[in-house]
Formats: sequence, structure tokens, C-alpha cells
Amino acid sequence: MTLWLLWTLQAFAGTLADVTLPDTATVGGQALVLNGLGLREKMYFDIYVGGLYLPAKTTDSAKAVSEDVAKRIVMQFIYSGGVPKDKMNETFDESFGKQGAAGVAQESNKNTLKGWMDDMAPGDQVVLDYVPGTGTTVTVKGTRKGTIPGADFMRVLWSVYVGPNPPTAALKNGMMSGK
Repeated sequence: MTLWLLWTLQAFAGTLADVTLPDTATVGGQALVLNGLGLREKMYFDIYVGGLYLPAKTTDSAKAVSEDVAKRIVMQFIYSGGVPKDKMNETFDESFGKQGAAGVAQESNKNTLKGWMDDMAPGDQVVLDYVPGTGTTVTVKGTRKGTIPGADFMRVLWSVYVGPNPPTAALKNGMMSGK
């Protein structure tokens, strides 16, 4: 029976770099499925596992970014040294800068997002939930920080992870695997 339970747990969860995320989530009353898991690396260090949840699996990153539907991104940190808030915020500055004029237009919202960040230790999560008509709700280490309204902000934020200029190809490819 123990073997069956282990198989069952694996069948209903995605795992990467010893991080397991559930295969499903509910955001704004909408059932979502885990589209994929990607690994964010920097200078040969594993920083976090990113999970993307969508209403249906897809490998089309443009669709994942542009569709005005409920969706979620989870970042679970794994770097043993932790990630200080200032390093996270530097990364947001760089990543939003790579989004061109759309990223620049979201400067105020990006600064709000940065203000909600915290020092992240292994096991800590940042969860980004988008609900159409409501906006992107940010949860850091289990604490709901607030909601940034607008689909435009969501599209820039989702582009940071799975758009044309992600932090790493491995992160985007994993999150967009559709598996």
C-alpha cells in the first residue's frame, strides 16, 4: 500500500530540483493545471523553481502571456544561501527593463511589487495570482501583500518569466513545457 501511495502522490504533483508543486490550483474560483516547472539558475547556482498554472496546458508562450484568464506563477526558492530582498529587486529591475516600453510603462506597479518582496530562504515562496477584472495578487512567504490591478501589468509580469526575454531559457522552457 505504501508504494501505491507514493505513486499516487507523484501522479498528482510536479517535481523539479526536489521541489514538488501540486498539479492543480484554484485562482479566482477557476481550476488551473500545472503547465510546467522551470529552474532559475544564476552563475551556476540553482535559485528557485518556477511553476506556471493555466486553465489548460499549452506550449504557446504568447498565449500564456496574453490571455486574460486566471493564472498563477509560483517561485519556490531553493538556494541554500537565501536571496536577499535587494537582489530580488535588482532582478525585477533588469527583467522589467528587458520588456521594452511595456515594462517602462509599469514602473510604478513594478515599484509596488518590489516593496512587497522580502529576503527569501530555501522553501519560501512568492505566488502571483492573476484574476481578470481584479488584477495580480502577490503573496510572499504565505502573506498576502496586495493586488496590482490591470491586465497590462499581468502581461508584463508574465513576460518576465515566459515572454521573449526571460531570465533564462531553462526557466521559460520548463514552465512552458505543457507536461
